[in-house]
Amino acid sequence: KVREVELSSKLHDIGKVGIPDAILQKPGKLEPDEFDKIKRHCEYGEMILKKAAQKLIFQTFLTIALQLVMYHHEKWDVKGYPLGLTGEEIPLSARIMALSDVYDAIRSKRYYKDAYSHEKSVEIICEEKGKHLDPLIVEAFLKKEKDFYMISEQMADKVMYL
Repeated sequence: KVREVELSSKLHDIGKVGIPDAILQKPGKLEPDEFDKIKRHCEYGEMILKKAAQKLIFQTFLTIALQLVMYHHEKWDVKGYPLGLTGEEIPLSARIMALSDVYDAIRSKRYYKDAYSHEKSVEIICEEKGKHLDPLIVEAFLKKEKDFYMISEQMADKVMYL
């Protein structure tokens, strides 16, 4: 299962292919209607992967990828999207992806912000424990946060995406 989550995680934002570049690359804060369009990337990604999975006659990592794509923006405290799931209603794979996605978003330079330090990223993740993020996943992250740092340093400036 760990390998399936690893493979699937690369597809978590595949639905952004359905979002206009003008929104994805906009410097500064998005307007409410633009953010509503961004939120649709979960549904677009699910549609893409469902079509791909239907063409296969065997079960693959796409089963987990569908969970990651659809639910990685759900929040532990029910304030996420697209369905407003809470706690353990959110698939474990998506809860893991949520933390990784948050860390990457904080550490990476984006069109609309500079990268934050690892220390600030850990601080923000700790603040989101029990709100955005599963408390047990945050605890697991804290045990491996130095690994996250090393990987983020190795990958810095190699890829810039939203």
